[in-house]
Amino acid sequence: MDRLVECVPNVSEGRDTALLALLTEGIRSVPNVSLLDLHVDSDHHRSVFTLAGEPEAMATALFQFIQEAQHTIDLRRHQGEHPRMGAVDVVPWIPLRGVTMEECAGYAKDLGRRVGQELGIPVFLYEQAAIVPLRARLDVIRRGDLSGLQERMYQEADWKPDFGPNVLHPTAGAVAIGARFFLIAFNVVLKSQDIQVARRIARAIRSSGGGLPALKAMGVPLPSKGLVQVSMNLIDFRQTSLRAAFHAVERESQRWGVDIEESEIVGLVPQEAWDVDLSTDLKLKDWNPERVLEVACGKYGLFPL
Repeated sequence: MDRLVECVPNVSEGRDTALLALLTEGIRSVPNVSLLDLHVDSDHHRSVFTLAGEPEAMATALFQFIQEAQHTIDLRRHQGEHPRMGAVDVVPWIPLRGVTMEECAGYAKDLGRRVGQELGIPVFLYEQAAIVPLRARLDVIRRGDLSGLQERMYQEADWKPDFGPNVLHPTAGAVAIGARFFLIAFNVVLKSQDIQVARRIARAIRSSGGGLPALKAMGVPLPSKGLVQVSMNLIDFRQTSLRAAFHAVERESQRWGVDIEESEIVGLVPQEAWDVDLSTDLKLKDWNPERVLEVACGKYGLFPL
């Protein structure tokens, strides 16, 4: 493939294996699109699909994916620890080979237009695809979850969706579709049940609290483990690395007398952000070299990028 994009749709479902199998089957039915990774989290009640393929085929796969999720996921019955606003919550496009960021923004807009018109789901464009600068940041769109977003849609002119109706879909909510640089989702589990400790650590290390650059963080309870987690997004690993993020959590946790149980990477990590010592240094659980993006692409015949 001369033209290759990555897409990482996040779905508000992390417990129904049959439903996830249905979504997976739909992706695999589209030629020239490969499912590189699927991360399922029952506590977050969320799954992250990592796809790579030709842009036109990807657009087909993603529309079918959103349509199937609309038919099978009901947010009115959803309870999970991760912030959310849609059955398919977010769909980022990332250029890999022979495609520019500007083109990815165009693909995001085309998909958003079709989702809004044909499925009746409100679509908000974000990051490099954003039309309204106020809504470029995903956390701003998602602020207040479904109720907060609906209130802004009703009351503020700047919050009319880019595509679709000015009201949340009754079961599927809304979806953010955008174009962005590689993002690394990285979680550190603490040997503690105190959610306040996790939240204090998150506040101290994230960019908005004066911590590390290009880092978002929040404290999350993990009922299945009886522990708490610092859940992070490395918006630009060139500014804040995995090792720097881990050490920041480690330093803050020591201040509160808490040890680290383990960490995990959600989805894939670019080779540029990885080194052979990280799996040990970061206490990563279940690490597999195929979680490196370039290795995964090679497995599916998409290498070299």
